Amino acid sequence: MLVDAKSRVPDNGPMLLTRTPGPWLRPYVRSMWAMEPAAEASNTTLREHVLPTGDMHLVFRLSGPPLRLFADAADRAGYTVGYAIVGGTRSSFYARDVSVPSRSVGVQLRPGAARALFGLPAHELAERHTPLDALWGAAAVQEALERVHAAGTLETQLDVLEALLTERLQARPQAMHPAIAQALARLGGGAPIHELVDASGYSHRRFISLFRDAAGLPPKRLERVLRFQRVMAAWTGTDTLPWIDLALQAGYSDQPHFNRDFLEITGMTPQAYARASPDSPNHVRA
Repeated sequence: MLVDAKSRVPDNGPMLLTRTPGPWLRPYVRSMWAMEPAAEASNTTLREHVLPTGDMHLVFRLSGPPLRLFADAADRAGYTVGYAIVGGTRSSFYARDVSVPSRSVGVQLRPGAARALFGLPAHELAERHTPLDALWGAAAVQEALERVHAAGTLETQLDVLEALLTERLQARPQAMHPAIAQALARLGGGAPIHELVDASGYSHRRFISLFRDAAGLPPKRLERVLRFQRVMAAWTGTDTLPWIDLALQAGYSDQPHFNRDFLEITGMTPQAYARASPDSPNHVRA
């Protein structure tokens, strides 16, 4: 359930509070969220496929076990990452353990945030999860976790997280390269990549390098994710248009093209996804 700071939540439901950050953070942070789960822990291992959005994320887990991920469908043991995690930009889903619901707070990061917040180009963090203490140091992460833990309400947790990120960014503010900012805006609308390169004024090789530095993925791979997300934004469940109609509207050439991308990006077929009927389009039980 998605609520704002003024909404009331049923006693038996989870609470997810989201908001847009203040002006200082907006060039780097797309959205902020804090969650209080309602479900009980499961006796069996429950997996969730988290689908790529084209953005990075930073998450602090405030209860339960550390984040546990699975390498593939055959991986039964999984591996843990930690309680403070940076999720790099991805071109396909990752599978995580959701057997034990966790209180958590986090942010969805825009392209260009990696250097400002973590001191690294985004491509060095792409396609994987990185423990935050590897980037900020153990002492800084422990202090951050303690500050967020001490906050009482979800809204206060977001206030604390916003203050933490603002402190980090004030020490190392960095603007995105204007040519890449323009290219990213046009890429989301389906502009051909060769036009973006020409408009940048750079060679193809230099453009790709600058793009990966900011966005994490090469433009062709990111465009694939954004095209897929255009379909997901239009999909509303059983009352929506057929998948192929949504796919053609989003820029897919034909149904085989869409089906192939869907399977590679989500780890399931469109039919299996629809049967799962996820509450959130980018989080689906597998």
